[in-house]
Amino acid sequence: MQVSSWNPWHGCKKISPGCKNCYVYRQDAQYGAEQASSQFRVTANLKLPLKRSRNKSYKIPSGTLVSTCFTSDFFLDEADKSREIAWEIIRRRSDLNFLIFTKRIDRVEAVLPSDWGDGYENVIIGCTTENQDRADYRLPIFKSIPIKHRLIIVAPILEAVDLSTYLDSSIDEVSVGGESGYYARTCDYRWVLNLREQCVSAGVTFCFHQTGANFVKDGVRYHIKRALQMSQARKANIDYKFNR
Repeated sequence: MQVSSWNPWHGCKKISPGCKNCYVYRQDAQYGAEQASSQFRVTANLKLPLKRSRNKSYKIPSGTLVSTCFTSDFFLDEADKSREIAWEIIRRRSDLNFLIFTKRIDRVEAVLPSDWGDGYENVIIGCTTENQDRADYRLPIFKSIPIKHRLIIVAPILEAVDLSTYLDSSIDEVSVGGESGYYARTCDYRWVLNLREQCVSAGVTFCFHQTGANFVKDGVRYHIKRALQMSQARKANIDYKFNR
């Protein structure tokens, strides 16, 4: 499946422990734009999915998985007016699949479009959790909202997390990853394997998507370069696919 990015707005305020070393803040700092990370602004790409090439075809072709708002949070309160435009675009491009991650799951139900019903077929919402406290706060809310496709994203994983209470057929996948960056906090492989066991027991697809930079396996600490963190996770060969 082809993958594309759509960042209709930029900037986000840190709200929980997982935000401490946010990659967006790091990237902005590299370009001397540290203040931009916490300041909301609509980007020039607000209507990107509707843009066409000279031959009149869409620049983002049909069937593409669109990583949506990965330099902010789609459900940021400052984006409420702009989100109405985004929802209309998502409706019009029903031939695309929009992947949306959020730490603000407690805002979602109040800002869904009026025709949402039990969810748009082309919208996948991922609720991110980084520790047990955030899992226990966010996931009951997440599961109470009508959503067609749900992902749980445990990233950056900061401790052992028990998701067993929340894993059932309403969850399409659990994806786990460590933290990147110079100040990355520990990702212990035991935590990853334990989550995999929980998913296998519950019949939920599992993905280990990234080791992080500060990775511990069998009591040995590894400092893994950013370019290798995803490939090293794949080499672990522990992903689990449950076919319903």
